[in-house]
Amino acid sequence: MKALACLFAAALLLPLAANASTFRCESNLVSIGDRGVEVQRKCGEPASRDFIGYSETTSGRQEMQVEEWVYGPANGMYHYLRFVGGRLSEIDSKRN
Repeated sequence: MKALACLFAAALLLPLAANASTFRCESNLVSIGDRGVEVQRKCGEPASRDFIGYSETTSGRQEMQVEEWVYGPANGMYHYLRFVGGRLSEIDSKRN
């Protein structure tokens, strides 16, 4: 019985884990590390595309452009994709 309660609690918390390493657009899948052009080819034009600023590399020798693309709402879900230096670096999903 205790194991069943733990399993139930884990199932309830699973949707709260918003960060992911992949994002599905229709029948296509994009992953962390994909280029922006690949994501746009697979998912189409985002609902919104914002320039966030610049990020420095760990060595501090180079600045990279940071952008956030928003897809959705799809079934009430918005998907936020962050690109650093033209590569997908973070995927976040939120229900609004």
